[in-house]
Amino acid sequence: MKKAARLKGKKEFDTVFTEGRSWANNFVVLRAVPNSAGVNRYGIVAGRRLGSAVVRNKAKRRLRAMVSSIAVREGWDIVLVARKAAVETDYHTLEKAARDLFARARLLGEDERAE
Repeated sequence: MKKAARLKGKKEFDTVFTEGRSWANNFVVLRAVPNSAGVNRYGIVAGRRLGSAVVRNKAKRRLRAMVSSIAVREGWDIVLVARKAAVETDYHTLEKAARDLFARARLLGEDERAE
């Protein structure tokens, strides 16, 4: 994920958490709010309750890889929050859960909706 496609700083995360809508399942929480930048910006969150730094970083790497493989409509600030079950499941189950959240949020691009 390029630096321009990342949410940086507490203020940007707070905007998504206070003004955005939320969708959740057992593995991931998705929060999204439209932005005026015209590009998608992502934030990945893995709290300490998930486990050690190694475990948290693994969860964030998986979510980052999923974001790059899912075609999302442009113009959104999106935060993905990993839940405990995300650490304990395999990548494909986690990816399916993330795609389901993006579909429920109606954020999938034209390419993804055709599948």
